[in-house]
Amino acid sequence: MSMVQGRTWRDGVEERDHVPVAELSELLADPRCLVWLDLVDPEPELLASLAEELALDRHAVEDAAAPFERPKATRHAGHVFLTCYATSLTIDAADGPRLATPRISAFVLPNGLITVRSGEFDFDQVLQRWSDEGQLGHGVGALVHGMLDTIVDGHFDAIQALDDEVEALEDMLFGDDVRPRAFHQRVFGVRKVLAQLRRKVLPMREVVSAVIRFRTSETLPISHELDGDFDDLYDHAIRAADWSESLREVVGNAFETSLSLQDARLNDIMKKLAAWAAIIAVPTAVTGWFGQNLPYPGYASGFGLVLSIAMILIGVAGLYLLFRKVDWL
Repeated sequence: MSMVQGRTWRDGVEERDHVPVAELSELLADPRCLVWLDLVDPEPELLASLAEELALDRHAVEDAAAPFERPKATRHAGHVFLTCYATSLTIDAADGPRLATPRISAFVLPNGLITVRSGEFDFDQVLQRWSDEGQLGHGVGALVHGMLDTIVDGHFDAIQALDDEVEALEDMLFGDDVRPRAFHQRVFGVRKVLAQLRRKVLPMREVVSAVIRFRTSETLPISHELDGDFDDLYDHAIRAADWSESLREVVGNAFETSLSLQDARLNDIMKKLAAWAAIIAVPTAVTGWFGQNLPYPGYASGFGLVLSIAMILIGVAGLYLLFRKVDWL
């Protein structure tokens, strides 16, 4: 079932905590009134009637309802359309990290914001941001900034949690009881989530950049008093993108390092096996030589037994000390 909620502000002061859809056109026609209408999992009929009433672009309406739409910002006659994704990362000790990416689409009108989203995204954070900033007197630009700023901050939280998971992988990599299979499973889990996260984070640079470009048009009138806020938002979007990019390199390096360490451990094992094989070969050679049916010093006497044991001990001890010296054992 779809859910509809909204708020209105007049001169930056909250006026109503709900927006009847039937009165939406009248409210948007008032230049002193700022309107936010939120549609949660809207039914196609509701979205179609709203699009007809407000003359929304049909392609933008299709994008607002279509699944797996890429993050973007496009300008149409009379409004700007935005699509972006919030992120929420949870890390389970058994299953590893899991990423949720609820989508938020928005139609930005000269004095109104209509959001179309899934119920997975908690919009209370955005409402709190609007209340805390106290900039709603600057018009619809304050609504757009508060929404995008909350989403980008969520990206930072997800990246930070993933960064902590990567640090745990590094500690696990150089641990004494590391298990290669378990380590590789966790690495692939992190790489999978990181790839999903980057697909949502990287395009935010273009989304924020496009909003900044559109702010000079009549379609998206953003007060110049918000220029610093949008520039700061763009800087945060770039930092999030760069951080996710650096995490990909760190995870890739960790995986390559694990393979190198495995090769090094295999070489150590082969050296130890070769060393023990050489040590075992000494008594094998001595006993085989003394086992021939030919006379030799100490043949058929106790001296021969003492001589063979001495040669075995001297040869084994000499090779053992030699291999310890060259760090083969």
